[in-house]
Amino acid sequence: MSETGSIKFTCDRVVVELSRFAGFDELNEYRRKLLQLGTIGIDRNGVGFGNLSVRNGATSRFYITGSGTGKLPELTPADCARVVGYDFARNWLQCEGLTVASSESLTHAAIYESDPTACAVIHCHDMKLWTALLHKVPTTPEKVGYGTPEMAYAVRVLFDATDVLKKRIFVMAGHEGGVMAFGKDLRSAFAQLTKRWAAGKVTRLQDHGQQDYRPQTTDHG
Repeated sequence: MSETGSIKFTCDRVVVELSRFAGFDELNEYRRKLLQLGTIGIDRNGVGFGNLSVRNGATSRFYITGSGTGKLPELTPADCARVVGYDFARNWLQCEGLTVASSESLTHAAIYESDPTACAVIHCHDMKLWTALLHKVPTTPEKVGYGTPEMAYAVRVLFDATDVLKKRIFVMAGHEGGVMAFGKDLRSAFAQLTKRWAAGKVTRLQDHGQQDYRPQTTDHG
């Protein structure tokens, strides 16, 4: 299982120890924020959800949180993978590291390919936000499943046919709760989420001296 369920692509992995990479500290910083919000992590069945990535310099390669890491409070470089090649048509991905790349790696690849200015991607889960944004921001078709070549192609279509490049956020109609945000860095990608939470009357809380952005809710489960 991966952060968002079963891996659906064929993965060729070169087992190698990754060193600390540019953007790693920021990745952990914003991953902690998302964990505190409950928008990444593990569900009641022990299945992880949510993933983050950062582009590897000016290349098409990128570092992404690894499969099965949703339960970890903090990551090391060993918990990440570097995606060095992919082929949507073959449903194939090549990565390096001690862990397998996240199941959503092809979706991240489609974003980096479609927007050369994007250097960071967040995939989180928030049912309230997903419901509020569904078909109000660029949205992939309901019949398209997560982590598939079809999703990668659907993301390409969003960049060709919608204003996703301006909005820098989209939702997956066929992946309940799934929201993707991207930007020049993780700070700007996270800002796309906080902006939408704020528009939906988000409460800003202080928790042990840290800022927390939590949607108002009457749920207690």
